[in-house]
Amino acid sequence: MKSNLLKLSTAALALVISISACTNDTKTTNTTDTVTTDSTANASLKPAGPPPEWGQSIKPEMQAVIEKLTSYGDKPIETLSAADARKNHTPTDAVMALVEANKIEIPTAKVDTAGKDIEVTGGKIHLRIYTPKSVDGPYPVIVYYHGGGFVIANLDVYNASAQALAEQVNAVVVSVAYRLAPDNKFPTAHNDAFTAYEWVIKNAVSLKGDPAKIAVVGESAGGNLAANVSIAARDKNIMVPVHQVLVYPIAQANMNTESYKMYENAKPLNKAMMTWFTKNYLTTMIEGQDPKISLVNAKLKGLPPTTIITAEIDPLHDDGTMLANKLAEAGVKVNSRNYEGVTHEFFGMAAVVPEAKAAQAYAAEQLKAAFK
Repeated sequence: MKSNLLKLSTAALALVISISACTNDTKTTNTTDTVTTDSTANASLKPAGPPPEWGQSIKPEMQAVIEKLTSYGDKPIETLSAADARKNHTPTDAVMALVEANKIEIPTAKVDTAGKDIEVTGGKIHLRIYTPKSVDGPYPVIVYYHGGGFVIANLDVYNASAQALAEQVNAVVVSVAYRLAPDNKFPTAHNDAFTAYEWVIKNAVSLKGDPAKIAVVGESAGGNLAANVSIAARDKNIMVPVHQVLVYPIAQANMNTESYKMYENAKPLNKAMMTWFTKNYLTTMIEGQDPKISLVNAKLKGLPPTTIITAEIDPLHDDGTMLANKLAEAGVKVNSRNYEGVTHEFFGMAAVVPEAKAAQAYAAEQLKAAFK
């Protein structure tokens, strides 16, 4: 993706977000706890205008990110080819610009990174491996899947999330660059995701990891992939992840839910973009009913304990709550939290958005408990 992001060195990018843990009380539930966070962490980040019509409850720091993203003047993704859409600025670009403009101090990275290419059916994919600097291990392992609707984004765009998990959980994180549509149609990304998980199981020891302590985490499309990895592991009788964290996951194909209606025109994700993502990844729209896409139709019994994180101002908000309820009905232990005043993609914005800092700490807390 040709953006401001890729003009920075990997080392500099790795410094973008490193956050301290904060505590949250957790409970097993089939409903979603709603979290309101005090917006005082970056008081200098004040939006220039009034809240957008589509998000009257938006928090000031979140609005500042959206305003910065909008200021780039990129064409709407749904009007572009996939190749051109990948050239657009990203929410991560906006966050980094705000960090620089407001001279926000970023802690030194507590992880080392390395790259690894692995064989998959029909080609190769790249993994980025984050290893804590603190002790020698063995560490628990998190296999992480980025978002982007199966079409856009990359490991750099979602670096902040992967790094934060590695640092806060003190775990090895393997971030997976699965192949993207439309060149790689459904279910290529799903197959790549599972192949990467299998590779991690087989190679955990060489990564300084504990092969008995492997979890999966994903955001948006990556949340869908992470859940599918757990399902495939169960069905293929290999080690099921000890936990899964699904951050605003794509969980069904109906774009007429209440959250789709309320936030049809939201940023950085809207209904038109979701339609565009779907058409690019699927060969036919009927594939949207496949349980791999519509997780709410999948057999969910026997999946690992699950943490689901949703954003209030997000077309996919209801996907997450529906999936949480379906998992609970299937007997899966579920903890879920909704964060008010924030949009899709907020999770990786801990450098500037307090809700992201809280959500990352909550996810880390859930993972650390699962690894005990």
